[in-house]
Amino acid sequence: MTVILVTGMSGTGKSTTLEALALKGFHTVDTDIGDWIADLPLPGGGTEPQWRPDRIDALITEHERSPETLFIAGTVWNQQDFYSRFDHIVLLSAPIDVVLERIAARDTNPFGKAPEERERIIADTAEIEPLLRESATVEIDTRGPLADVVAQLEDLA
Repeated sequence: MTVILVTGMSGTGKSTTLEALALKGFHTVDTDIGDWIADLPLPGGGTEPQWRPDRIDALITEHERSPETLFIAGTVWNQQDFYSRFDHIVLLSAPIDVVLERIAARDTNPFGKAPEERERIIADTAEIEPLLRESATVEIDTRGPLADVVAQLEDLA
């Protein structure tokens, strides 16, 4: 059993990459889709969209009995609580201009179309991506062909 987290900022290709891996027969879960995330309390007060710990724990625990590789995609505040359960933490990255072009062109997710959302993406990338990079065991630049990104992830599996 191998469990791989695929993380990165919005527009770096997490969902597209997981779709390609699923087409190759891998078990994939995009936590942006479905009931994996809820607004949960933060330690200092307030709330933030986070993984539902019970759901993520059950997913990984169930998969630990499987010989298949599981790819989980997501970027949430509490993902670090699960880092010890991943065999690899893969950061997908691309320059901000590439990310913004992708977000403007995509039709599968409305996030990032409004100017204030684009400004948030720029600010989050500057603040959060370095933290993701520190925790990553592998970083993949997604400017290249999707097939190359998928091949690098397959090598980890």
